[in-house]
Amino acid sequence: MIEDDAETADFVSKGLAGDSHDTSVARGGKEGLRRAMAETWDLLIVDWMLPELDGLTIVKELRKAGATVPVLFLTTLGGVDDRVNGLNAGADDYLVKPFSFAELLARVAALGRRPALQVETVLTVADLEIDLLARTAARAGNPIELLPREFLLLEYLMRHEGQTVTRTMLLEHVWDVHFDPNTTVIETHISRLRSKIDRGHSIPLIHTLRSTGYSLRVQK
Repeated sequence: MIEDDAETADFVSKGLAGDSHDTSVARGGKEGLRRAMAETWDLLIVDWMLPELDGLTIVKELRKAGATVPVLFLTTLGGVDDRVNGLNAGADDYLVKPFSFAELLARVAALGRRPALQVETVLTVADLEIDLLARTAARAGNPIELLPREFLLLEYLMRHEGQTVTRTMLLEHVWDVHFDPNTTVIETHISRLRSKIDRGHSIPLIHTLRSTGYSLRVQK
């Protein structure tokens, strides 16, 4: 449970213990994200308004890293837009404070019955590999130093291996920009990424599709 309010955390922890659940509490957002990434959990109960790092960012970062652990938002933010944003960020369920503890137990039980998904932590295309948790990249076993944005760009291209990825798709999913600012930021990053990924290798992986976009694939 990632919850900064001590009274709420204690109340929920004791109630879950009475229903045979073992619960651990992180008081801040950064600690919560670190532990959520580093340890194995059956369920995360996450508050939205947290110090250091908010719950929405925590869930986005977990999903970006490929973590599939079920997440239940437990928060005072009960507006329709809040619920939609929380679920779109990757949460599996949403419960508004104040809440019925019987309902919380029912939602915890429902999430616990869902079949476990295999967590994808490593992406591989040909001899190129990235580790989503360690945030490392290598080609033919040789480490590649990537800036954070370059890593996100490469991850998106690898998740869409063989597909055409447009400027609009990259702006929305890598830069979180929902309009085209008519800059060369994408071209610049692609050029830098290509020099790091393809330089020194006989088989290029990053391809430019003129007037269309880009594609990461082994050219046939």
